[in-house]
Amino acid sequence: MASYGDHESNEDPLHVLRHSAAHLLAAAVMELHPDAKYGIGPPVQDGFYYDFDFGKPISESELGAIESRMRRIAQEDRPFVHDTLTRDEAIAEFRKRGQDYKLELIADKVEGDEVSVYRTGDFLDLCRGPHVRSTRDLKAFKLLRVAGAYWRGDEKQPQLTRIYGTAWPTQQQLDDYLKFLEEAEKRDHKKLGKELKLFALDERVGVGQVIWLPDGATIRRELERWIVDEELRRGYRHVITPHLAKLDLYKKSGHWQLFHDTMYPPMRFEDGEELELRPMNCPHHIIVYDQDQHSYRELPLRIAELGQNYRLEKSGELMGMVRVRSFNLNDAHIFCTPEQVVGEVRGALELANHFMSVLGVEDYWYRLSVRDNVKTKWAGTDEEWESAEAMLKEALESLNLPYRVGVGEAAFYGPKIDFQVRDAMRREFTNNTVQVDYQLPKKFDLEYVAEDGSRQRPVLVHRGAFGAFERMTAYLIEHYAGAFPTWLHPVQVIVIPITDAQVEYANRVAERLRLLRLRVEVDGRSERMQRKIRDGQARKVPYMAIVGAREAETEHVNIRDRSGHQVDSSLESFASMVATEVAERRR
Repeated sequence: MASYGDHESNEDPLHVLRHSAAHLLAAAVMELHPDAKYGIGPPVQDGFYYDFDFGKPISESELGAIESRMRRIAQEDRPFVHDTLTRDEAIAEFRKRGQDYKLELIADKVEGDEVSVYRTGDFLDLCRGPHVRSTRDLKAFKLLRVAGAYWRGDEKQPQLTRIYGTAWPTQQQLDDYLKFLEEAEKRDHKKLGKELKLFALDERVGVGQVIWLPDGATIRRELERWIVDEELRRGYRHVITPHLAKLDLYKKSGHWQLFHDTMYPPMRFEDGEELELRPMNCPHHIIVYDQDQHSYRELPLRIAELGQNYRLEKSGELMGMVRVRSFNLNDAHIFCTPEQVVGEVRGALELANHFMSVLGVEDYWYRLSVRDNVKTKWAGTDEEWESAEAMLKEALESLNLPYRVGVGEAAFYGPKIDFQVRDAMRREFTNNTVQVDYQLPKKFDLEYVAEDGSRQRPVLVHRGAFGAFERMTAYLIEHYAGAFPTWLHPVQVIVIPITDAQVEYANRVAERLRLLRLRVEVDGRSERMQRKIRDGQARKVPYMAIVGAREAETEHVNIRDRSGHQVDSSLESFASMVATEVAERRR
């Protein structure tokens, strides 16, 4: 079980170790800063954090002193002691200590008259535990960084100082993790995106808004073409719908009632019309379906779009391209008969797996996200949910795909299959989803004419097979450390003339490669050849074609790939090799 705060309980030994390390951190901070106020300190993936109100933020230069005090407390072998106080006793105790945030948690989180607390020396925290036996059991930990965080994630609340750390059972595991962090820092998409000039985040445009620079836009355009072509091949019909719609549309769909906290404020006009930036594409695709009367012979109808969505994420939760306020989603909605649902879900899974395979995404698992027993959280009847869950299970099992069940992870309108992807930074996120929905077709009174002439209700399958371009591009930058496969790299070949005398031949080489739709640059700068090669390597360009007098005379190129391997080749053989590599989308 965990402390009173916004995280779930867990008795996994590593979770317990890190939870205890968070208490150790807080105990050390309170000894060094007795006037500080402490918030919550949960374990998180690969570590822990604790939030503090120091009056004014501290800098990372102070982490060394805090960590040193943590080690002293650990050596003192202070036990983690559990106690139970009455509500009044707990309020009096934390009021005496001046811990206003704990008083707020008691008011909001504690039910009944018993309050569970843990003591570590003089440090006292609201907590249900469990913990390790003593601070001496904490042998391998490290403080990593500080960040700002609003109390309870609310921008209207005070901004606290969040101290992040990591803890492991052994020093070797800690050392291995710190080495991983060094490598991960080199792959950070924010750092590489700036170095490779792929994208920009500029507050003059607005936080959480991605500016795709020319090379980044090239990567995105290549992905878009590939995705649309593949979906057209599989029977999807692509549409383009507006980025905004009447607020009434989202009220009818229920999105406004459910998600208005993360939707942009409506734009109100003099005539009373209210327009809303769309947070998702479903209602727009329903309007597409509703333009005509449909027969069962037309179903399934697969409507797809690369649709721009807008979500008013809290500024403290924005992060590079991973968490943004405006993003483009590879989205589709399949309108089908009940008998077609399993086949359509299976087809969506196969498409998503195809996309992941080509891109080299291998570290992911399937979650069957179902509802819990709190019926007020879900729309629809028990029969509809049971039917939808059974269809999703059947599709997964027909493809022999192992899955885990996530109770309480369903969408409001129905259960879904989530692709849980782990990135190069070990962050896990939901990327692709397939959801079976009986509710929106009812809300919009959708129909099709059945074989017997009766009017029937279609089932709606929501499907994201690739995910958001921003998040997936961030993933790919980190996955490949900027060294994208040739088919995806913004510049596939740089032609480097050794002297000015070979510039004309270099341009002819470039033109020959461009005829094969390859992306080519000629580096005709008056720099030394080695400098040009180093610059090409820094840009992680797949191939450099170096041409001197001999190459110009024989219609050859000296090929140097980004690993440093060199080989001489005829121009035609080189052109054919790269064109084939691109066409086959080799990794």
